[in-house]
Amino acid sequence: MLRKLLNRLVPAGRAAEGTSPHAARETADRLVAEGNRAEKAGDWKEACERYRRAVAATPGYARAHLNFGIGLEATGRAEEAIAAYEAALAVEPDNPFAHYNLGKLLFTRGVTEPAEAHLRAALQHRPAFPEAQIVLANLLDARGDAAGAAAALEVAIRQRPDDFGAWFRYGLVLRKLRRDAEAESALKRAVSLDPANADAHAALADLYQVRSDLPAAALHLEAVLKQRPDWADALYNYGYALMNMHRFDEAEAAFGRAIAIHPDHALAYRVRANVLHRAGRIGEFLELCRAGRAHAPERFEFESYELFALNFVDGVSADEHFARHKAFGERLEKAFPARFAPFMNDRDPNRRLRIGYISGEFSYHPVSLFLIPLIERGDRSMFEVTCYPVADVTDAVTRQLEAGADRWRDARAMSEAELADAVHRDGIDILVDLAGHSGISRLGVFAQQPAPVQAAWLGYLNTTGLTRIQYRISDACCDPPGLTDRWHTETLIRLPYSQWCYRPFVNVDSTGIAPLETNGFVTFGSFTQIAKLTAQMRSQWAQILREVPESRLVVAGVSHGRARDELLAALASDGVRPSRVTLLPFMSMQDYFRSFGSVDITLDTAPYSGGTTTCDALWMGVPVLTLPGPRPASRSAASILTAVGLADWIASSPADYVRRAVRFAGEKETIAELRRFLRERMRASPLMDEARFALDMEDAYRGMWRRWCAGEHV
Repeated sequence: MLRKLLNRLVPAGRAAEGTSPHAARETADRLVAEGNRAEKAGDWKEACERYRRAVAATPGYARAHLNFGIGLEATGRAEEAIAAYEAALAVEPDNPFAHYNLGKLLFTRGVTEPAEAHLRAALQHRPAFPEAQIVLANLLDARGDAAGAAAALEVAIRQRPDDFGAWFRYGLVLRKLRRDAEAESALKRAVSLDPANADAHAALADLYQVRSDLPAAALHLEAVLKQRPDWADALYNYGYALMNMHRFDEAEAAFGRAIAIHPDHALAYRVRANVLHRAGRIGEFLELCRAGRAHAPERFEFESYELFALNFVDGVSADEHFARHKAFGERLEKAFPARFAPFMNDRDPNRRLRIGYISGEFSYHPVSLFLIPLIERGDRSMFEVTCYPVADVTDAVTRQLEAGADRWRDARAMSEAELADAVHRDGIDILVDLAGHSGISRLGVFAQQPAPVQAAWLGYLNTTGLTRIQYRISDACCDPPGLTDRWHTETLIRLPYSQWCYRPFVNVDSTGIAPLETNGFVTFGSFTQIAKLTAQMRSQWAQILREVPESRLVVAGVSHGRARDELLAALASDGVRPSRVTLLPFMSMQDYFRSFGSVDITLDTAPYSGGTTTCDALWMGVPVLTLPGPRPASRSAASILTAVGLADWIASSPADYVRRAVRFAGEKETIAELRRFLRERMRASPLMDEARFALDMEDAYRGMWRRWCAGEHV
């Protein structure tokens, strides 16, 4: 197209000395034509020579200079190409193609203002010039003017409706403008014009992933990988979509391929570990963490994942687990020295305090479920709340939290140092970690001590291992005085009633009738993560089912594939027929709550107990039997049951756990009564007293602050 247009350029200009203008023009045209043929043959060196000779034959011929510039640019001689385009414009200032080529080349070299001027000159002299519109759009987009880029691309598309590049760029710009419905249409049009283009499919996949349309995202990622099977980032995104569709075996394979191609792909390691955890493959999870540590010993996240995974392992003692946490904390604090003291925060013990929360779970997640009552019920005259979200996920819960906070600082793209600086600039008095070694851990921020007082709460029921986090908030049941203090680098702050405040995410009515009242047999259930179903736990469940011969077991959250097969095989090896076991897949939240209607007694797990699922079961009228151990993570259900007044459902040993399960299975009236009245009992308990809980938390914050004002942990 461009070559045909160039052939229409006219003025012959000044001929070389001693040559007639007509003859010189014929010579130059012949040399340009020969150069064009050399171009088509891929011989740019020969093409440049022909164009150089054309310029020599007719120095005042713009067409010769323009072709010479194109040849020089193609061979990487950018400075000479710029001179050639400028020579063409000196001869013919209105030449749109010289303006276009010069503007395009200057833009690629980062010289944007002159580039824009030349591109706009090209369009002034030739309005129907879609190529110039597209390059101008790219320039405007790079400068942050997405609206201007969109307008330029709209003109280009009207002029050339079948241009793949224009539609593709238009879709990307519309996404920046948050016009996602139009972006989807534009990208679909691009894909229809070039179905094999991996970049267009990848852009559509990203749009669908953000929209949580995972099947559509996976479909386009499969198209990407057909064209580029070794694209590690596409494999990562594909694995992420599969994981969230609960296709764990396929997801794990995709992440494995991504790591094999790109061994430094830290995100692939992290999410592959998450997949293995969600599939209950804790042994492989630990192996992956060790492999990550061996490959990148300077990275702390692999050790952090490993510390988290060890909470699920039966054979790790509390002493050993604490030693691992403490060693991690020492290394992290050495790598991230404290750098903000002395603090200038006003040491008035009674003033309004600035509380900061850092989390990757400010979304539809259990952390938010327990945080929302505190945010909404807190005394804002005495406590100002700033939230620092560090994850990309946003939803209705995110917006609810953002509306409840005084300040919302988007920290997703911040490094550890940048986030620590932001916290310090905000003058935070008490900074609270809601992740620990779970989720998206940002403990490197806390190691730098950006706030005078730092605490851990909620997301991780164990020590962080850091001495610069001075407190961990808990309660006397989860962390009995004298039992767990020695396994913490932090000082334990025990709330007077409970560290939990439950507000269900959805409103689902309880049936009011226990299944055993109509079935004639008792049904046990588990609604926790499959990673918590250790071999010892499965063995105890099998013993319960053997001693209650007509009983049934329902286990929720089991994906099809390896996890399902292994669980059924493990129970069968302990004498439980598969016909007595119902495995439920991952469900919507509404269906998850309704599934409690098929269960009489929920069986908690050890050594990692249930928190949110325990509250959910009780809310639906289903009692929970638990077996606490010495670790805090094993005592969350016991803490919740104590708050509701169900201490009789807390076992003292594995044998007692089995005995109580068998006993309660025979107490039909007890089960039936709890089904009818347990929800009201919860409402009347400290577990759902939001105002009381907010006061207790704020009293704890005030006590921490007063100790700092008095000179402690300075």
